[in-house]
This record gives sequence, C-alpha cells and structure tokens, in this order.
Amino acid sequence: MRTFGVEEELLIVSADSGWPLPLARAVLDAATRSGSLPGPGLTTEFKQEQIEVNTRPCETAEELRAEIVAGRSLADAAARTVGARIAASGTPPLMHTTQTEGDQRYSAMSRRFGMVAREQITCGLHVHVSVDSRDEGVAVLDRIRPWLPVLLALSANSPFWNGEDTGFASYRTQIWSRWPSAGPAELFGTAAGYDATIARLIRTGVLLDEGMVYFDARLCRHQPTVEVRIADICLRADDAVVLAAAVRALVETAAAEWRAGIPAPAVPTDTLRLADWQASRFGLRGELLDPATGDPRPAAAVVEDFTDHLDVALDGAGDLPLVRAGIARILERGSGERLQREAYESGRASDVVAAIVEATHASSGQTEREPLD
Repeated sequence: MRTFGVEEELLIVSADSGWPLPLARAVLDAATRSGSLPGPGLTTEFKQEQIEVNTRPCETAEELRAEIVAGRSLADAAARTVGARIAASGTPPLMHTTQTEGDQRYSAMSRRFGMVAREQITCGLHVHVSVDSRDEGVAVLDRIRPWLPVLLALSANSPFWNGEDTGFASYRTQIWSRWPSAGPAELFGTAAGYDATIARLIRTGVLLDEGMVYFDARLCRHQPTVEVRIADICLRADDAVVLAAAVRALVETAAAEWRAGIPAPAVPTDTLRLADWQASRFGLRGELLDPATGDPRPAAAVVEDFTDHLDVALDGAGDLPLVRAGIARILERGSGERLQREAYESGRASDVVAAIVEATHASSGQTEREPLD
C-alpha cells in the first residue's frame, strides 16, 4: 500500500474583520507552547499571513482525515490565542499589502520577483504519494499530466481577489502562474531526463534554486514521493481527503501502466496549459478539456472519465466508495468557490471570510461562526 500525506497552506485572518494578519510566527509559537501530542506539524510559509499544516505519511483515508482535521484544529487553536482564525481559501477574499516571511531565501525571492512576490499570497493542497524509485516517480509524472486539470476543477476554491469576484473558480491558479516555472511540464522520459530538465532551468539563472521548480507535479526533493501541487486548498477537510485518495489512485494507476509498458500519453504541453486555464476559469460549472483529445466536454463527463480511470486502483486501496461518493458530492454541491460566492450575496467580503472559517473547521467540531464585522 502506498503511503500518502498532504501539505495544507492556510490563511491567518482577523477574527473581527476577516483581513489577513501577519501572525505566522506568533501562531507557530503558540502551537509550540501548547505541547501537542505527535501528529500533524505546523510550519511557516512564504507569507506571514499563512501557516502550513503537514500531515504524517498515512496508509488509510481514515487516518489521513484524522490528521487533516487535527492539523486544522491545532492551527486554529493557536491562532485564537492571538485573536485570529484559520481559513482554507486559495486566495484571501480581503487583501492588503502582505509581509514576506523573513528568511534569507524568501527575501531574495521578493527582491528578484517584485510585484509577483508581493502579491503571491495563495494557498494550495499538495498531495505526496510514495514511489518505489525515482524512475517510477518520473514515469508517474509523465502519465498523470493530462488528468491534473480535473483535480484543479474539483478543488477550485478561490474566486475572490482584493474584495472582488474575479470570474474565476480558481484565481489562485492565475496568481500562481506568474512564477516562471509554474504549470504543466514536458514529458521527462527517465529520471535522467527529469534531472537534466531541472539542471537546465537552474542554469538559466531565472530561478533561484530547485525549490522554485513549481510544476503542477514534481518529485519531492526530501523524500521518495511524487508531489501533486495543482489543487487549491480545499474548503472542507472531507474534500481534501477525497482528492488525496484520488491522487494516490492516480499515482498507482500510472505506475501500473508503466510496469505494463504502456507509453505515456503525448499530450502537448500547450494543450495542458489551456486545460489548466479552463479548469481555473470555470471549475465544474462549464466545460473541461478532454484529457485524451483536448476537446471541450461537459465537466461532469470528464470527471466521470477520471473516476473510471481510477477504479481499479481505488478498489485495491479500499477507497472506491469514499472517492465515488465524495466526487459525486462535490459535483452536486460544488467546490469551495460556490460556497464563497453564495456567501457574497450579502455584498460583504467579510461574510465570505466568515463562511470560509466556519466550513474550514466544520469537521473538527468548531462549527460556530465568529462575527466578522
């Protein structure tokens, strides 16, 4: 059984106004003082208005759900001690000038990339799935490329920017795409091919280091996993579990195809970039691009093909009922972007933040809505 885990990037927001607050260090210090039991860990991110929750490697979806819920609860309890709350949104509905996290590398990124770095306050869901070798990992990367935009559509949770409805289901994708290496990657072929691509990118001098290779999916530098990075942070913990289980099945399906000698689909990278854009713009509300042909099709039909593609691997992991039911639920009620837009019917972005905070912690027993005036 492949292990899997997630990194969740979360916003720190005012419990009164809903504005982002630069309190990452204070939240981390409060969590450390709490002396919590072993479990998910917290760390700072690029911006002081963000905190990241890292789960441990898990074997079952139930175990992962417990880690995600515990991580969100830990972060929120720490945030409450400094008058803040934790919110799961791909972009902050309300926004002002943000403070870059103060280590030397992030400061160098801010100097080099200017406004791109200053406005880079986005929150994603990064799913890690174990692989047996770097060769297997690269074979997986080559074979999952066409399916990644479906994950983006299912997770879309960032329609607002600077207090306005952007028209996008995932505006985070548009902001994130400003980084020079972000988005879909070419076929690598082998681990050597992957390494050569990374070395070529670093040699240009555009990127500061390998950590700035922001492909939609990549090999993790620190552990033997494939890291799928395309998704928005999910509003609801249960949706994050469903998508993580789907990613694990996607990795297992791709690895099985590689072992069987099935070649990677040669979908052009420019088509994948358009598929990312389409998923970012419309989410599940319109059409997605077919992973095989690149032609537009109803989103529900493409999602059904996606789950069919994963059936064998999902069944083998015991996750088939969970993922089938979870994806059906997302299709019926929408991803986080729909709840955010429904909350905005009041005309106040602070009401959107209040709804996000409530939904973020609904699975951890923290369902009360704090007033955000």
